Amino acid sequence: MLKSKGRRHAVTLIIRAITALPLLVALVTIGCGPSQEKLEAVDYTPLPEGNLKISTPEEQGIDPLLPARVYYEAEKLETLYGLLVVKNGFLVAEKYFNKGSVEQVSGRQSATKSFTSALVGIALDRGCIQSLDQKMMDFFPEFADKIKDPRKKQITIRHLLQMRGGYPDEERTPPLFEIMFFQGNWRFVPHLVNFPLVSDPGAEFHYSNLTSHLLGVIVARACGQDLASFSQEHLFSPMNAEVRGWQIDDDGYYWGCGEIYVTAGDMAKFGLLFLNDGAYNGKQVISAEWVQASLQRYSEKIIRGWLTPRYGSFHDRGYGYQWWSSRSGDHHFWYASGHGGNYIVLLHDLDMVIVTTADPLHDKWDDNPWKYEGAVNKLVGKFIKSLPGE
Repeated sequence: MLKSKGRRHAVTLIIRAITALPLLVALVTIGCGPSQEKLEAVDYTPLPEGNLKISTPEEQGIDPLLPARVYYEAEKLETLYGLLVVKNGFLVAEKYFNKGSVEQVSGRQSATKSFTSALVGIALDRGCIQSLDQKMMDFFPEFADKIKDPRKKQITIRHLLQMRGGYPDEERTPPLFEIMFFQGNWRFVPHLVNFPLVSDPGAEFHYSNLTSHLLGVIVARACGQDLASFSQEHLFSPMNAEVRGWQIDDDGYYWGCGEIYVTAGDMAKFGLLFLNDGAYNGKQVISAEWVQASLQRYSEKIIRGWLTPRYGSFHDRGYGYQWWSSRSGDHHFWYASGHGGNYIVLLHDLDMVIVTTADPLHDKWDDNPWKYEGAVNKLVGKFIKSLPGE
């Protein structure tokens, strides 16, 4: 009887310990973080220089200590330039670090791909492109007799948008990455001939910079206008935004895969456009149908070398039309992603956009730079995880 009571008592203690564990973890976490006094001293008041509508976290239903904590941690990141939070259409938090400022621009790296995708949608809306099932080679007739792999003639615009054209991931294939970016010859279009396919069109996801660049060239050729001026006229001007610069290849085509130069504020406007089904301030800039098709998962459970817990906290990765999809905590979200930590995050369940700008880490592709992008990724992921559901 005594032994039985002892066992019951031990079981009771274990159950109590397990029940109390979440509280203990929370207390330890809070104890290790900044005090409330320090958090209340953090200033993230939006700056008056921009032209986004401004509000406060409290007015938009956010505990002000939640952004305070993320901005407190952001101060420690040596490559972060800017962090903006937009809630219910209002800029509620904004701060710049290191070389960042309201007017700061630098190459936003692969976040450009999401802009290029939007331009494909506008070209389709305007009738320059007739269908996403048009073949890639329809737009590159000068290479038709040079194609040796017949599968390339089956690649469609839709395949390119989904990163399922069959072209390889150059970043994971060092010779191809060096050929494309580091050998002093930025003639990208001919690579559609000499870069091999590693899968049948439509069969598999492969993250390909060439694929995104070809999309930009297709828009330029189909619409008879260079990509920068086309984007300014049909995408940026309707948002009261501006393309401040864009890298160009040796054939005169703007890079569809990277290096667009825009401010953090204009990145936030682009995020709002996609958060609101293609409308900005009541004006339809891109069709709602295009936005909805873009933010669908055509590939699931994507794993690439640097997309690991070691470097970040975005989980369950999928891919749409040049947009990534992930999860942090209870929140699923879409995002444009550029090397170094240049992000545009769309949280539909919270009516929120988060923007980060960061050092694009030009010419830095070994293992070391990923820790800097990973730090930004973890910062944003932790903030998203801390946000209550609605």
